[in-house]
Amino acid sequence: MSAPPQWDDGKHFLHRFFSVFRYSRRAIELVWTTSRSLTWGLGLLTLLAGVLPAVAAYLGQLIVDSVVQAMADYQTHGQVDYWPMLRFVLMECLVIVLISAAQRGLSAQQSLLRALLGQRVNEMILEKAQTLSLAQFEDSEFYDKLTRARREASVRPLALVNKTFGLIQNAISMLSFAFLLVQFSPWAILVLFLAALPVFIAEAKFSGDAFRLFRWRSPDTRMQMYLETVLAREDSIKEVKLFGLGKLFLQRYKDIFHKLYAEDRRLTLRRDGWGFALGLLGTLAFYGAYAWIVIETVQGLITLGQMTMYLMVFKQGQAAISASLTAISGMYEDNLYLSNLYEYLEQPVASDAGEATEGPDPSDGIRFEQVSFTYPGSQRPALQDISLNLKPGQSLALVGENGSGKTTLIKLLTRLYQPSSGRILLDGLDLNEWDPVRLRQRVGVIFQDFVRYQLLVGENLGAGDVEAFSDEARWQEAGELGLADPFIRELNKGYHTQLGRWFKGGQELSGGQWQKIALSRAFMRSAADILVLDEPTAAMDAEAEATIFEHFRQHTTQRMVILISHRFSTVRNADQIVLINAGRVVERGTHHELLALNGRYADLFHLQAKGYQLD
Repeated sequence: MSAPPQWDDGKHFLHRFFSVFRYSRRAIELVWTTSRSLTWGLGLLTLLAGVLPAVAAYLGQLIVDSVVQAMADYQTHGQVDYWPMLRFVLMECLVIVLISAAQRGLSAQQSLLRALLGQRVNEMILEKAQTLSLAQFEDSEFYDKLTRARREASVRPLALVNKTFGLIQNAISMLSFAFLLVQFSPWAILVLFLAALPVFIAEAKFSGDAFRLFRWRSPDTRMQMYLETVLAREDSIKEVKLFGLGKLFLQRYKDIFHKLYAEDRRLTLRRDGWGFALGLLGTLAFYGAYAWIVIETVQGLITLGQMTMYLMVFKQGQAAISASLTAISGMYEDNLYLSNLYEYLEQPVASDAGEATEGPDPSDGIRFEQVSFTYPGSQRPALQDISLNLKPGQSLALVGENGSGKTTLIKLLTRLYQPSSGRILLDGLDLNEWDPVRLRQRVGVIFQDFVRYQLLVGENLGAGDVEAFSDEARWQEAGELGLADPFIRELNKGYHTQLGRWFKGGQELSGGQWQKIALSRAFMRSAADILVLDEPTAAMDAEAEATIFEHFRQHTTQRMVILISHRFSTVRNADQIVLINAGRVVERGTHHELLALNGRYADLFHLQAKGYQLD
């Protein structure tokens, strides 16, 4: 990880400060499109809440002056007309009620918008994820962007809009207060602004420092989240307990926290220390104005009611200016965090060009022509000059050591990656010219690391064909083809049994049963004429494996089948066997042809057969 960010020396502060506000308009548009009615409500109540405090202050002056006048009338005439005082009291009471109602209305609408907007932003993040390539998900820097976007972006747009409306409200209040205060002295308005300015500058500067710290430590935050997952998930806790990793991982989790806490502590102390010191200027300014107004009152230049009003207006005006500048500082910070969201949402996406739904030569099947591929950020090619052809109705077995490039070849076939060089054709047409939806409809895949969905049994099968996701007849048909039906019927609720331990009543399966679920999932895609099985029976015993593949051969005679396996008893009946080593095809042929060749395949076959004989 790079060194921590250097704190801003202020040289380019103003440029950065104003440049980040470009996200404010987008945030307001986002809130507006989320709920126009609630946004209108926020605007109207903001206007009301901005004007009414000044009205209350003015009524306070009228109440005090009417009280003074009533006291003078009583001393002079011995009687008092209470109605003028009570009228102003009732009017101020009504204004206070309206202020309270406006504040409650703002709070309610903000809460509703927060829920709607949080969901909207999360949907945007997840929708964007569906358009990204596998390479982007396997990029650590991209994962940092995704982590930053998900952590803050769901709350920042509304926070920014709330501050924007709060700024408008305070601006209206300040104009109202200024109209009253200028009658006392224009200098009082200047004092209000100058007293609040130092705190604002400090807050804005430290907001930028906090954001740069947040971006810098994203990898540490992600590692802490990962360790938390490992220590608290059922699919990892077995090894953690067995290998005694709990203390080690928990200590690493604590160390990351203490490192992050130390950085937070340093920033917090600097931020609050400077905030307190500069905040004293505002306090001194208020009491200086307090003394000024008192002296003016004693000298008879203003009435007691005016003194009360000016003190209230000065105090509320100071609070409004401070709140406005704090809102601007907060908007600056929100804009910084929104840059994470839009940096993620604007991540470039490779175009899924291609509209073809059929090729010119269906009899040609799948063809690789001198295909090479290197993973992003790697110097060593994963595949080099791969050329092979699989005709309809034929089966192809890929064998080789782990890391030899077998699964990578499947990722290229399914267009999860693009070849670095060469091309792949289906039915005589380059894969890039195929409509991606149509292409993937033709392919049924079981990856070695298939997903174990925490869903119903039937939904685990239905995931293989989204168009038939809830089709119970298709569930059963696929379960029978994948040999999962017998054990599924023995479960508590059959195909409606909840799988996994995440939800109440969930039932866990054995590794072999999960693989039958995955195999059945591949059979859900009934329109697929290409079946890819990546170690589909690794968790099954030899007898179950033999049964599976005999059954499998009977039901895939019209399809192109690609099988990846380390068990030679599984691959020996394939029409074509390709041995891959270090990303290159080193041998190819039928099982008998490769044994006759007496090369690497024959060595591996005899070595494995000898192991079975020893058993």
